[in-house]
Amino acid sequence: MGAPGRRGKVVGMSAQPVNHHADHPGFSGVVGATIGLELLLTGRPVARLAADLADVAPGDHVVDIGCGPGNAVRKAAHRGARATGVDPAPVMLRLARLVTRVGGIDWREGTAESVPLADGAATVWWSLATVHHWKDVAGGLREAHRVLAPGGRLLALERQVRPGAKGFASHGWTREQADAFAEHCREAGFTEARVTGHRAGLRNFWAVRALRA
Repeated sequence: MGAPGRRGKVVGMSAQPVNHHADHPGFSGVVGATIGLELLLTGRPVARLAADLADVAPGDHVVDIGCGPGNAVRKAAHRGARATGVDPAPVMLRLARLVTRVGGIDWREGTAESVPLADGAATVWWSLATVHHWKDVAGGLREAHRVLAPGGRLLALERQVRPGAKGFASHGWTREQADAFAEHCREAGFTEARVTGHRAGLRNFWAVRALRA
């Protein structure tokens, strides 16, 4: 097995790291706004799945890393939680603010590796279809561990993809990559890391859940 580093762990000779699209340039301008609108229209089933898997309830503080236009952030708020959406793209945050009508939400510019929140601020931390874009998996999980209070719940969702998929079809995880991320979570000090498969809308997803010790 490869040693952990800035890229995700390689678990086999031909395996892709969990952040195999870390070189993605991000979202900005007209293209970013267009993608944001598409995510806004198609992201509700994933938001509902995330809130169900994380068992979001009143009293929680949910932090969404790579929140995009904020579907899952609003879902958490509608369930009575305080919610913070974090995204590196100003165009996504502008869209999120524009369409949000529910209270209890804060929007902040940041990345998985640099979250603008205090230690132990959150009870739920999730990253929905974004871990494969992270620049530094170990760094992102260190931040998750820092921001979550003891007993806090971590959730990562990624679209299920086939080994060897190319282009857009590769944006997600194989089962091997999901297992590798669960191992990363254990190495970062999380407990009870597990992988499960789920369906949201027309797509299948891998979920990795763990607890902050």
